[in-house]
Amino acid sequence: MKKKIVVSLVVILVLIQFVRVDKTNPPVDIQQDFITITKPPVEVAAILKTACYDCHSNETKYPWYFNVAPISWWAKDHVNDGKKHLNYSIWSTYKKERQDHKLDEMYGEVEEGEMPLSSYTLAHNDAKLSPEQKTLLLNWLQTVK
Repeated sequence: MKKKIVVSLVVILVLIQFVRVDKTNPPVDIQQDFITITKPPVEVAAILKTACYDCHSNETKYPWYFNVAPISWWAKDHVNDGKKHLNYSIWSTYKKERQDHKLDEMYGEVEEGEMPLSSYTLAHNDAKLSPEQKTLLLNWLQTVK
């Protein structure tokens, strides 16, 4: 009986590998991008690219685990959700009020340690913000509005 269960699970695991996630990024118009528009210092731009852009832009990099179901399904859902809430690639399409609101949200999420997500930094250690990076980013965010 145990053997049948194990074999069934292995078969299911193999079969679900054929259900792939879409890893196509929409085209990026650099003129609409947050970094182009806000012109942060080089250090801040690097923090944003490393810690934020994978889930909050149309420049998502899809690592190896995006080829392994069901992990890929969960990760793609996170990326889609992140872009739904904030997409740096289309920053110029946001009205001024929405931009201001998003800047306030970014500040609060970073200040409270909610972003970047711990589930993301587990696989992307370079996205963890050091205290110095956090301070640099928060100080810059205060100057943007």
